Amino acid sequence: MPDTYPKTATLKEGSEVRLRLMKRTDGPKLLEFFRALPEEDRLFLKEDVTDKQVIDRWVEELDYERVLPVLAELGDRIVGDASLHFQRERWSRHCGKIRCVVARDFQRKGLGTILAREIFLHAVQKGLEMILAEMMDTQIGAMKAFQQIGFRQEAILSDAVVDIYGKKHDLVIMANNVGELWRVVGEQIDAMGIDRSGAY
Repeated sequence: MPDTYPKTATLKEGSEVRLRLMKRTDGPKLLEFFRALPEEDRLFLKEDVTDKQVIDRWVEELDYERVLPVLAELGDRIVGDASLHFQRERWSRHCGKIRCVVARDFQRKGLGTILAREIFLHAVQKGLEMILAEMMDTQIGAMKAFQQIGFRQEAILSDAVVDIYGKKHDLVIMANNVGELWRVVGEQIDAMGIDRSGAY
């Protein structure tokens, strides 16, 4: 899997970003990336990503078999971070969770979709059967983006999460069957004339 990186991806307006796996030396650049996010983009993240200790823990505990993080870079700047979280519990080991954050000036350029597809391909390679995405009820844009690639709402847990201001929100759980997502994304790949027979 690491052998497939780095690779390039083209955004909607034609610029290229480099995709690669996170490495242990990425701490300072990751902290810079997260601290540059507007507060409203950090409102719903599970941890305080502006805390250096949090980022240090991420890179120190880096384990691709537990969490697979893919970064998008423009030059030396990180502009996107997506990760596939593997479930360790026996009864849910066929599922994975996806998380994705994109720099404000790279939103609506297709980068989020590119990163989500990248994570999806890793899920296929790992033999996962379902991908889950969790978000607060106010993240309407995120819900629409996931719906566009075939995710469906599975559950709403009332007042299950709290934002950085201490306000409670409903937790929305969305899911997609990997086989169905492979069909949808595969059709898009085929339409571009790309051979997917040996993907990952």
